[in-house]
Amino acid sequence: MEITVFTQNSIRVDSSIGKIYIDPFRMNEAPKDADYILVTHDHYDHFNPEDIPKVSTGDSVLVVPENMKKKAGEVSGMVGRIVTVKPGDSLNVDKLSVDTIPSYNIGKPFHPKEAGWVGYILNVDGKRIYIAGDTDATEEAKKVKCDIALVPIGGKYTMNAKEAAELVNIIRPKTAIPVHFGGVVGSPEDAETFKSNVDQGIEVKNIKQY
Repeated sequence: MEITVFTQNSIRVDSSIGKIYIDPFRMNEAPKDADYILVTHDHYDHFNPEDIPKVSTGDSVLVVPENMKKKAGEVSGMVGRIVTVKPGDSLNVDKLSVDTIPSYNIGKPFHPKEAGWVGYILNVDGKRIYIAGDTDATEEAKKVKCDIALVPIGGKYTMNAKEAAELVNIIRPKTAIPVHFGGVVGSPEDAETFKSNVDQGIEVKNIKQY
């Protein structure tokens, strides 16, 4: 299994069940090799109709929050089918087992809880991979059990580096990977702040492609 981090929350997981893309955005290449495309919410830097065809084979399965069903229709001709999810779901999408975690802000207006946006836990190759999406350290996030956590650290719209480290120290994955920085918000220095605030014993990997 291999994880690649692109711009913002744009992530690819290469696994035994196929290639899984999350929130493809500003893709420099057009590999057209996705088996699954998962979208956390409908902001332009997470759901970009220009990037979907860059990764979709034409038969890829697109997974989106339920309230994005109409908006996802913009790319219906670019994918094989569209599956909608709600926070708190556990389901199998073909070979992919996935759980959804509520993803929202506390005390900020950008990602309201009532929008029904999500983070995802991918159950692949014997690992639980938590992709938090644009969220703060919510009570639901603090209860996540995972092996690998990809958490936003850029601040303003999400947790900042120290807040993300605090969440990681609570849920204690084996590996923590910072995302959502160095593009629209946040700086490369935030990754160092994040790493320095994560407890020893938790591996931190900054694998963002610049």
